Amino acid sequence: MPAPTGRRDEDGKTAMQVMLLIHADETAWPRMKEAERNAAMAAYGAYTEALRAAGALVNANRLMPAATAHTVRLVDGAPQVLDGPYAETREQLGGYYLIEVPDMATALRWAARCPGAGHGVVEARPVMA
Repeated sequence: MPAPTGRRDEDGKTAMQVMLLIHADETAWPRMKEAERNAAMAAYGAYTEALRAAGALVNANRLMPAATAHTVRLVDGAPQVLDGPYAETREQLGGYYLIEVPDMATALRWAARCPGAGHGVVEARPVMA
């Protein structure tokens, strides 16, 4: 298996990039009270700032709802485009953080701190070099 991607720090140690994929029930957000949504946004803001302050944040963003997605596959060499997500599941990919850390243990600690872990799941997957 290829090694995870990363760069060398000033001590010559290789950092690895890990994608934190946030899966949650996207129908929950509209049902939340405004104060709950504001608290959730504040929690994500604080988490993002903590990643930035630690020098671990590479990139992050929210995704539009799954209904806006398109699934593309080749069928007999021709592209077939389907509207929406292919998998039928309650939890959808709602956003991500791309982080750079020294090891997977550190990535898992960051994943556990992500607000998404409290209302869904956070998948931590190393980026392949």
